[in-house]
Amino acid sequence: MKKALLTLASLMVGTCIFAQNKANTKKTTSTTKTSEAAKLKLISKTDSLSYAIGYAMASNLKQQNILVNSTPFSKAVNDVLNGQPLVLEESVIQNVLQQFQQEMQSKANAEKNKEVMENKLVGEKFLEENKKNAGVVTLPSGLQYQILKEGTGAKPGPTDQVKTHYHGTLVNGKVFDSSVERGEPVTFGVNQVIKGWTEALQLMPVGSKWKLFIPSELAYGEQGPPSIGPSQVLIFEVELISIEAK
Repeated sequence: MKKALLTLASLMVGTCIFAQNKANTKKTTSTTKTSEAAKLKLISKTDSLSYAIGYAMASNLKQQNILVNSTPFSKAVNDVLNGQPLVLEESVIQNVLQQFQQEMQSKANAEKNKEVMENKLVGEKFLEENKKNAGVVTLPSGLQYQILKEGTGAKPGPTDQVKTHYHGTLVNGKVFDSSVERGEPVTFGVNQVIKGWTEALQLMPVGSKWKLFIPSELAYGEQGPPSIGPSQVLIFEVELISIEAK
């Protein structure tokens, strides 16, 4: 029972909800307080914390479009805090929460699967058209590259450390990561990055600048971070600055 309650609570009161809701919450001023809000006096630190927790839970429920009736919700809170008899048996509560969690997970899975399919179709179409462009080379793995500047130095091996500058975008032009914008190159192991990078770096002489078009299966696949998303083709402009001394 406690595990189910804690899981539900984590859905509703995550540390990120304040940031998520801040942009969606309309700005208010002291001159726009409702008469009801004006009647509420938050005297102690506990009062303020109580109100803040209520705000956090309600805001997150609203953002996730979870329908909650305020009357039974408030009664449940009061019953638990005041040690009153529960309207539902704990076993029933556990079943309700488990069913809710399953529904939420099914909904999330369906939304992700839809996004995966949409991104795959967009990516496949992009790569199919891109390989027709002048100077674009398509490797057997599906990785595509275009030489922007030809280097003359050595090529790194899989165990080498390299220093690079890069600028990463999605096919729609959205920038998701860029050492160029940060103004500082990055050093890492050739075999410590996504497959598309590992393959390309070993083909690049030091001093080269290539544009990489990386299929999702050579990038993050369906497990792309929030800034990228699932099954995304990634585009990088990569400058191989040097192979670092071991």
